[in-house]
Amino acid sequence: MGYKVAVVGATGNVGREMLDVLAERAFPADEVVALASRRSQGVEVSFGDKTLKVKALEHYDFSDIDICLMSAGSGPSKEWSPKIAAAGAVVIDNSSCWRYDADVPLIVPEVNADATAGFRKRGIIANPNCSTAQLVVALKPLHDRATIKRVVVSTYQSVSGAGKDAMDELFSQTRAVFVTDPIEPKKFPKRIAFNVIPHIDVFMEDGYTKEEWKMVAETKKILDPKIKLTATCVRVPVFVGHSEAVNIEFENPISADEAREILRNAPGCLVIDKREPGGYVTPYEAAGEDATYISRIREDATVENGLAMWVVSDNLRKGAALNAVQIAEVLINRKLIEAKRKAA
Repeated sequence: MGYKVAVVGATGNVGREMLDVLAERAFPADEVVALASRRSQGVEVSFGDKTLKVKALEHYDFSDIDICLMSAGSGPSKEWSPKIAAAGAVVIDNSSCWRYDADVPLIVPEVNADATAGFRKRGIIANPNCSTAQLVVALKPLHDRATIKRVVVSTYQSVSGAGKDAMDELFSQTRAVFVTDPIEPKKFPKRIAFNVIPHIDVFMEDGYTKEEWKMVAETKKILDPKIKLTATCVRVPVFVGHSEAVNIEFENPISADEAREILRNAPGCLVIDKREPGGYVTPYEAAGEDATYISRIREDATVENGLAMWVVSDNLRKGAALNAVQIAEVLINRKLIEAKRKAA
Protein backbone atom coordinates (compact mmCIF):
# COMPACT_ATOMS: atom_id res chain seq x y z
CA MET A 1 0.00 0.00 0.00
CA GLY A 2 1.42 3.37 -1.02
CA TYR A 3 1.07 6.78 0.54
CA LYS A 4 -1.55 9.46 0.06
CA VAL A 5 0.02 12.84 -0.73
CA ALA A 6 -1.56 16.29 -0.83
CA VAL A 7 0.03 19.20 -2.68
CA VAL A 8 -1.25 22.53 -1.35
CA GLY A 9 -0.74 25.48 -3.70
CA ALA A 10 -0.90 23.16 -6.70
CA THR A 11 -1.65 25.93 -9.20
CA GLY A 12 1.50 27.96 -8.42
CA ASN A 13 4.96 27.65 -10.01
CA VAL A 14 6.35 25.48 -7.21
CA GLY A 15 3.16 23.47 -6.69
CA ARG A 16 3.10 22.45 -10.35
CA GLU A 17 6.79 21.59 -10.13
CA MET A 18 6.09 19.43 -7.06
CA LEU A 19 3.54 17.43 -9.04
CA ASP A 20 6.04 17.02 -11.90
CA VAL A 21 8.81 15.87 -9.55
CA LEU A 22 6.53 13.39 -7.75
CA ALA A 23 5.64 11.85 -11.13
CA GLU A 24 9.21 11.88 -12.50
CA ARG A 25 10.65 10.19 -9.42
CA ALA A 26 7.85 7.60 -9.29
CA PHE A 27 7.11 8.57 -5.71
CA PRO A 28 5.33 5.67 -3.92
CA ALA A 29 1.95 7.37 -3.73
CA ASP A 30 -1.32 5.53 -4.28
CA GLU A 31 -3.08 8.86 -4.58
CA VAL A 32 -2.03 12.49 -5.07
CA VAL A 33 -4.49 15.28 -4.30
CA ALA A 34 -4.08 18.81 -5.73
CA LEU A 35 -5.31 21.56 -3.40
CA ALA A 36 -5.45 25.35 -3.57
CA SER A 37 -7.65 28.21 -2.40
CA ARG A 38 -11.35 28.28 -3.27
CA ARG A 39 -10.80 30.57 -6.26
CA SER A 40 -8.71 27.83 -7.95
CA GLN A 41 -11.23 25.05 -7.32
CA GLY A 42 -11.82 23.02 -10.49
CA VAL A 43 -8.64 24.20 -12.25
CA GLU A 44 -6.86 21.29 -13.92
CA VAL A 45 -3.17 20.55 -13.28
CA SER A 46 -0.88 17.89 -14.75
CA PHE A 47 0.47 14.96 -12.78
CA GLY A 48 2.53 12.70 -15.04
CA ASP A 49 0.17 11.48 -17.75
CA LYS A 50 -2.87 12.27 -15.60
CA THR A 51 -4.83 15.44 -15.03
CA LEU A 52 -5.93 16.38 -11.53
CA LYS A 53 -8.80 18.70 -10.66
CA VAL A 54 -7.86 21.12 -7.93
CA LYS A 55 -9.91 20.88 -4.74
CA ALA A 56 -10.45 23.64 -2.18
CA LEU A 57 -8.06 23.59 0.75
CA GLU A 58 -10.71 25.11 3.05
CA HIS A 59 -13.05 22.12 2.69
CA TYR A 60 -10.58 19.26 2.57
CA ASP A 61 -10.45 16.48 5.21
CA PHE A 62 -6.77 15.62 5.84
CA SER A 63 -7.46 12.63 8.09
CA ASP A 64 -6.26 10.11 5.49
CA ILE A 65 -3.32 12.16 4.16
CA ASP A 66 0.17 10.84 4.98
CA ILE A 67 2.34 13.65 3.56
CA CYS A 68 1.36 17.22 2.70
CA LEU A 69 3.65 19.26 0.47
CA MET A 70 2.76 22.86 1.29
CA SER A 71 3.57 25.64 -1.17
CA ALA A 72 0.95 28.28 -0.46
CA GLY A 73 3.00 31.02 1.21
CA SER A 74 3.63 31.94 4.86
CA GLY A 75 0.12 33.18 5.68
CA PRO A 76 -1.76 30.03 4.65
CA SER A 77 1.02 27.85 6.08
CA LYS A 78 0.79 29.53 9.48
CA GLU A 79 -2.95 28.89 9.53
CA TRP A 80 -3.12 25.45 7.95
CA SER A 81 0.12 23.55 8.65
CA PRO A 82 -0.64 22.97 12.37
CA LYS A 83 -4.20 21.87 11.51
CA ILE A 84 -2.97 19.45 8.85
CA ALA A 85 -0.28 18.10 11.19
CA ALA A 86 -2.92 17.66 13.93
CA ALA A 87 -4.88 15.47 11.49
CA GLY A 88 -1.86 13.16 11.35
CA ALA A 89 -0.08 14.20 8.15
CA VAL A 90 3.56 15.28 8.02
CA VAL A 91 3.69 18.77 6.52
CA ILE A 92 6.72 19.69 4.39
CA ASP A 93 6.43 23.46 4.05
CA ASN A 94 8.13 25.52 1.37
CA SER A 95 7.43 28.96 2.89
CA SER A 96 9.58 30.86 5.38
CA CYS A 97 6.92 30.46 8.10
CA TRP A 98 8.49 27.61 10.12
CA ARG A 99 12.17 27.74 9.14
CA TYR A 100 13.37 29.49 12.27
CA ASP A 101 11.20 27.58 14.76
CA ALA A 102 13.51 25.58 17.06
CA ASP A 103 11.01 22.69 17.07
CA VAL A 104 10.83 22.45 13.26
CA PRO A 105 13.72 20.79 11.39
CA LEU A 106 15.05 22.74 8.39
CA ILE A 107 16.22 20.10 5.94
CA VAL A 108 18.35 19.70 2.84
CA PRO A 109 18.65 15.89 2.52
CA GLU A 110 22.21 15.91 1.15
CA VAL A 111 23.32 18.01 4.12
CA ASN A 112 21.38 17.18 7.31
CA ALA A 113 18.99 14.28 6.62
CA ASP A 114 19.50 12.97 10.17
CA ALA A 115 17.67 16.02 11.55
CA THR A 116 14.49 14.93 9.72
CA ALA A 117 13.47 12.74 12.68
CA GLY A 118 12.82 15.93 14.65
CA PHE A 119 9.54 16.41 12.75
CA ARG A 120 7.66 14.62 15.52
CA LYS A 121 7.62 17.69 17.77
CA ARG A 122 5.34 19.73 15.50
CA GLY A 123 4.54 17.41 12.59
CA ILE A 124 6.16 19.99 10.29
CA ILE A 125 9.42 20.04 8.31
CA ALA A 126 10.65 23.25 6.68
CA ASN A 127 12.20 23.63 3.25
CA PRO A 128 14.94 26.30 3.13
CA ASN A 129 15.02 29.38 0.95
CA CYS A 130 15.91 28.53 -2.66
CA SER A 131 19.20 30.43 -2.58
CA THR A 132 20.24 28.68 0.65
CA ALA A 133 19.42 25.16 -0.56
CA GLN A 134 21.88 25.11 -3.44
CA LEU A 135 24.52 26.93 -1.41
CA VAL A 136 24.61 24.42 1.47
CA VAL A 137 24.66 21.45 -0.94
CA ALA A 138 27.93 22.85 -2.32
CA LEU A 139 29.34 23.94 1.07
CA LYS A 140 28.67 20.76 3.09
CA PRO A 141 31.34 18.44 1.61
CA LEU A 142 33.95 21.22 1.73
CA HIS A 143 33.03 22.06 5.35
CA ASP A 144 33.44 18.38 6.29
CA ARG A 145 36.93 18.40 4.80
CA ALA A 146 38.42 21.78 5.79
CA THR A 147 35.93 23.53 8.17
CA ILE A 148 34.43 26.76 6.82
CA LYS A 149 35.04 29.95 8.79
CA ARG A 150 33.44 32.59 6.56
CA VAL A 151 31.41 32.80 3.36
CA VAL A 152 30.80 35.83 1.15
CA VAL A 153 28.07 35.18 -1.42
CA SER A 154 26.52 37.29 -4.15
CA THR A 155 23.39 35.82 -5.73
CA TYR A 156 21.95 36.30 -9.20
CA GLN A 157 18.37 35.15 -8.68
CA SER A 158 15.82 34.46 -11.40
CA VAL A 159 12.39 36.07 -11.43
CA SER A 160 10.60 32.73 -10.95
CA GLY A 161 11.67 32.95 -7.31
CA ALA A 162 9.13 35.78 -6.99
CA GLY A 163 6.29 33.78 -8.59
CA LYS A 164 4.33 33.64 -11.83
CA ASP A 165 3.46 37.37 -11.83
CA ALA A 166 7.18 38.18 -11.74
CA MET A 167 7.84 35.92 -14.73
CA ASP A 168 4.99 37.58 -16.60
CA GLU A 169 6.45 41.00 -15.76
CA LEU A 170 9.86 40.11 -17.19
CA PHE A 171 8.20 38.80 -20.34
CA SER A 172 5.94 41.83 -20.82
CA GLN A 173 8.70 44.35 -20.07
CA THR A 174 11.10 42.63 -22.47
CA ARG A 175 8.47 42.76 -25.18
CA ALA A 176 7.76 46.41 -24.36
CA VAL A 177 11.43 47.31 -24.90
CA PHE A 178 11.32 45.94 -28.45
CA VAL A 179 8.02 47.53 -29.43
CA THR A 180 8.81 50.78 -27.55
CA ASP A 181 5.80 50.50 -25.24
CA PRO A 182 5.96 52.22 -21.84
CA ILE A 183 7.34 50.06 -19.03
CA GLU A 184 5.55 50.02 -15.68
CA PRO A 185 7.14 48.08 -12.81
CA LYS A 186 4.47 46.32 -10.74
CA LYS A 187 5.92 43.26 -9.05
CA PHE A 188 9.44 44.72 -8.82
CA PRO A 189 10.43 48.17 -7.47
CA LYS A 190 12.32 48.97 -10.68
CA ARG A 191 12.32 47.72 -14.25
CA ILE A 192 13.65 44.14 -14.45
CA ALA A 193 14.02 43.76 -18.24
CA PHE A 194 17.68 44.31 -19.25
CA ASN A 195 18.45 45.36 -15.68
CA VAL A 196 19.49 43.94 -12.29
CA ILE A 197 17.91 44.85 -8.94
CA PRO A 198 19.99 44.55 -5.73
CA HIS A 199 16.90 44.08 -3.58
CA ILE A 200 14.97 40.88 -2.75
CA ASP A 201 12.35 40.87 0.03
CA VAL A 202 12.02 43.72 2.55
CA PHE A 203 14.82 45.90 3.95
CA MET A 204 15.87 45.38 7.56
CA GLU A 205 17.21 47.91 10.04
CA ASP A 206 20.88 47.01 9.43
CA GLY A 207 20.57 47.65 5.67
CA TYR A 208 20.47 44.00 4.65
CA THR A 209 17.35 42.60 2.99
CA LYS A 210 15.36 39.75 4.50
CA GLU A 211 16.51 37.45 1.67
CA GLU A 212 20.11 38.10 2.71
CA TRP A 213 19.26 37.53 6.37
CA LYS A 214 17.55 34.24 5.47
CA MET A 215 20.73 32.93 3.87
CA VAL A 216 22.70 33.71 7.03
CA ALA A 217 20.18 32.24 9.50
CA GLU A 218 19.41 29.15 7.43
CA THR A 219 23.04 28.25 6.65
CA LYS A 220 23.78 28.40 10.37
CA LYS A 221 20.77 26.21 11.24
CA ILE A 222 21.33 23.63 8.49
CA LEU A 223 25.11 23.44 8.35
CA ASP A 224 26.91 25.00 11.34
CA PRO A 225 26.07 27.92 13.66
CA LYS A 226 29.77 28.89 13.77
CA ILE A 227 29.94 29.79 10.08
CA LYS A 228 30.02 33.53 9.40
CA LEU A 229 28.19 34.50 6.22
CA THR A 230 27.39 37.73 4.43
CA ALA A 231 25.20 37.92 1.35
CA THR A 232 24.15 40.36 -1.37
CA CYS A 233 21.02 39.11 -3.15
CA VAL A 234 20.30 40.41 -6.63
CA ARG A 235 17.32 39.82 -8.94
CA VAL A 236 18.37 39.33 -12.58
CA PRO A 237 16.35 39.08 -15.83
CA VAL A 238 16.47 35.28 -16.02
CA PHE A 239 13.29 33.20 -15.95
CA VAL A 240 14.52 30.09 -14.09
CA GLY A 241 17.74 29.28 -12.25
CA HIS A 242 19.65 30.96 -9.43
CA SER A 243 23.40 31.59 -9.67
CA GLU A 244 25.80 32.39 -6.86
CA ALA A 245 29.36 33.70 -6.73
CA VAL A 246 30.72 32.15 -3.53
CA ASN A 247 33.92 33.06 -1.70
CA ILE A 248 34.90 30.74 1.17
CA GLU A 249 37.54 31.03 3.87
CA PHE A 250 38.52 27.76 5.61
CA GLU A 251 40.23 26.95 8.88
CA ASN A 252 42.39 24.30 7.19
CA PRO A 253 44.26 24.24 3.86
CA ILE A 254 42.34 23.01 0.81
CA SER A 255 43.40 23.34 -2.83
CA ALA A 256 41.14 23.96 -5.83
CA ASP A 257 42.00 20.50 -7.18
CA GLU A 258 41.09 18.90 -3.87
CA ALA A 259 37.80 20.82 -3.70
CA ARG A 260 36.97 19.82 -7.27
CA GLU A 261 37.52 16.14 -6.48
CA ILE A 262 35.50 16.33 -3.23
CA LEU A 263 32.57 18.03 -4.99
CA ARG A 264 32.66 15.54 -7.87
CA ASN A 265 31.95 12.78 -5.36
CA ALA A 266 29.41 14.71 -3.28
CA PRO A 267 25.67 13.94 -3.38
CA GLY A 268 23.60 16.40 -5.40
CA CYS A 269 26.66 18.14 -6.88
CA LEU A 270 27.78 18.14 -10.50
CA VAL A 271 31.12 19.78 -11.31
CA ILE A 272 31.47 21.34 -14.77
CA ASP A 273 34.74 23.23 -14.55
CA LYS A 274 36.88 23.60 -17.65
CA ARG A 275 39.07 26.67 -17.79
CA GLU A 276 37.98 27.64 -21.27
CA PRO A 277 35.14 29.62 -22.89
CA GLY A 278 31.87 27.83 -22.11
CA GLY A 279 33.49 25.46 -19.61
CA TYR A 280 31.00 26.37 -16.87
CA VAL A 281 27.26 26.14 -16.27
CA THR A 282 24.76 28.99 -16.62
CA PRO A 283 21.20 29.11 -15.24
CA TYR A 284 19.80 28.46 -18.72
CA GLU A 285 21.50 25.05 -18.76
CA ALA A 286 20.52 24.25 -15.16
CA ALA A 287 16.80 24.87 -15.76
CA GLY A 288 14.84 21.63 -15.54
CA GLU A 289 17.77 19.76 -13.95
CA ASP A 290 18.05 18.37 -10.43
CA ALA A 291 21.75 18.89 -9.73
CA THR A 292 23.54 21.76 -8.05
CA TYR A 293 26.18 22.69 -10.63
CA ILE A 294 29.58 23.97 -9.53
CA SER A 295 32.04 25.75 -11.83
CA ARG A 296 34.94 28.23 -11.71
CA ILE A 297 36.58 26.58 -8.66
CA ARG A 298 39.77 28.49 -7.90
CA GLU A 299 42.05 29.49 -5.05
CA ASP A 300 41.71 32.95 -3.52
CA ALA A 301 45.21 34.28 -2.80
CA THR A 302 43.92 37.27 -0.81
CA VAL A 303 43.13 35.14 2.28
CA GLU A 304 44.70 32.09 3.88
CA ASN A 305 42.87 28.91 2.87
CA GLY A 306 40.47 30.66 0.49
CA LEU A 307 38.46 29.36 -2.45
CA ALA A 308 36.04 30.95 -4.91
CA MET A 309 33.44 29.16 -7.00
CA TRP A 310 30.27 29.56 -9.08
CA VAL A 311 27.13 27.64 -8.02
CA VAL A 312 24.01 27.29 -10.20
CA SER A 313 20.75 25.41 -9.71
CA ASP A 314 17.12 25.36 -10.82
CA ASN A 315 15.43 27.30 -7.99
CA LEU A 316 12.01 25.75 -8.64
CA ARG A 317 13.47 22.25 -8.32
CA LYS A 318 16.38 21.93 -5.87
CA GLY A 319 15.42 25.27 -4.38
CA ALA A 320 11.86 24.17 -3.69
CA ALA A 321 9.93 21.25 -5.23
CA LEU A 322 12.69 18.64 -5.56
CA ASN A 323 14.01 19.31 -2.06
CA ALA A 324 10.51 18.87 -0.60
CA VAL A 325 10.00 15.55 -2.40
CA GLN A 326 13.48 14.39 -1.32
CA ILE A 327 12.51 15.13 2.30
CA ALA A 328 9.37 13.01 1.82
CA GLU A 329 11.57 10.22 0.44
CA VAL A 330 13.79 10.43 3.54
CA LEU A 331 10.70 10.00 5.75
CA ILE A 332 9.74 6.85 3.85
CA ASN A 333 13.21 5.34 3.27
CA ARG A 334 14.17 5.74 6.93
CA LYS A 335 10.79 4.32 7.99
CA LEU A 336 9.98 7.45 9.97
CA ILE A 337 6.36 7.27 8.82
CA GLU A 338 3.95 4.56 7.78
CA ALA A 339 1.01 4.85 5.39
CA LYS A 340 -2.20 5.34 7.39
CA ARG A 341 -4.25 2.90 5.37
CA LYS A 342 -1.51 0.29 5.71
CA ALA A 343 -1.28 0.95 9.45
CA ALA A 344 -5.05 0.60 9.73
